[in-house]
Amino acid sequence: MSSVAGVVVTHGPHPELDRCLAALGPQVDELVVVSNPPAPAVDARLIVNEKARGFAANANRGIAETTAPFVVLANADTEARPGAVAALRDFADEHPRCGIAGPLLLNSDGTFQPSRRRFPTVTGTIVRRTPLRAVLKPQQRQRSHYMLDERHVEPIQSDWMLGAFLLLRRRMLDELGGFDEGFRLYGEDIDLCYRAGQAGWERWFVPYAGVLHAHAAVTDKRFLTRQTLWHWRSIARFVRKHPERLRNI
Repeated sequence: MSSVAGVVVTHGPHPELDRCLAALGPQVDELVVVSNPPAPAVDARLIVNEKARGFAANANRGIAETTAPFVVLANADTEARPGAVAALRDFADEHPRCGIAGPLLLNSDGTFQPSRRRFPTVTGTIVRRTPLRAVLKPQQRQRSHYMLDERHVEPIQSDWMLGAFLLLRRRMLDELGGFDEGFRLYGEDIDLCYRAGQAGWERWFVPYAGVLHAHAAVTDKRFLTRQTLWHWRSIARFVRKHPERLRNI
């Protein structure tokens, strides 16, 4: 069995962080927490930035501090169910072109969270990330984007999956140069999955690996926030990098 490192990114102290580490720690061989200031108190190896950095930069820093052939990158608001990491690792071990494996994400109450998605389109993004959302209700009209009508019980290949909790193959990360640190927050997971696909790496959704995710979804609830600005900047960067996606209106 291949060893697995765990990297948890947090933006300072987080109310869910202790629970995240307690669940993830016993399932990995190395555990690193990368935090923006102020420093949280954790029972793990801790790396604290001198100043706040984006999610992609923090992820890369944590990954660089580990050595295992697989890395689980996790948000502080996730809680891996027992056996989740082993299920992802075993699947990836059996599929040598699997560069990214994502679990079934569940809301805190155990209900389904749509984490497996299609690559975004321009028109769909405009609806989701502007006040049009309140009128057009994308989670009803864009069911194919969120893949709401697909509830798979066996692994299936995917365009991309939410970066809240992903198992990543180090060889793929080395080949791609890791996450693009030009993404401050949001979009770095879409970009990594897209570049992985372009390079021939598979992205698999593994539904029998379960992870709870207390998803705040700030940009789904409020507009004209700092997070909304970061989201739009990420969208613009993705389009600049991958203009061929504009054909998929």
